[in-house]
Amino acid sequence: MPSVVGLLEQHELAARRRVEGLREEADRIQAELAAAEEEWQEWAIARRRVGTVLAPDGGSIAVEEVVPGTVAGATSRQAARARSQVPVWREGLAWSVLSADYQRILGALADRDRLHQGPLTCQELAVLFGLDAVPAKVEALRSKAKRLVARGWLAEGQPGRFTLTAGVAGPGGGS
Repeated sequence: MPSVVGLLEQHELAARRRVEGLREEADRIQAELAAAEEEWQEWAIARRRVGTVLAPDGGSIAVEEVVPGTVAGATSRQAARARSQVPVWREGLAWSVLSADYQRILGALADRDRLHQGPLTCQELAVLFGLDAVPAKVEALRSKAKRLVARGWLAEGQPGRFTLTAGVAGPGGGS
């Protein structure tokens, strides 16, 4: 008869294999999603360009300032809404360029910062937003928070603990 420790090890091994398999599947799906989003964005750009060329004004070409993280010809607000793109933060960039979900995360962290309460984990954010703290919801928030970190809006001083980056202020202005 096998020992209790041996049985526990077998169950642990099976659970670990299942987690690894699911992670591989999630990575595959994430890569497929990224490719599909890129294709979708390319079609949207093509449609806008054809619309510009076929416009009644003859598709006159105007010089525009292209803001990093946006599509040429679209305002930063339109570009952010189209695919929830997160532009790289820079001095003076307003929160309004972000989708509501990202603004909500920044708002929660700004409140914590204002009250000197320190960083938040994604699980704490989920609870704060009234979401069930289940892995799917927490991971969705973690993905958004990591994207904000990568673009300079948030800092992750300790793994999994997020705060506003120095210089990022309230929703009115980005400084």
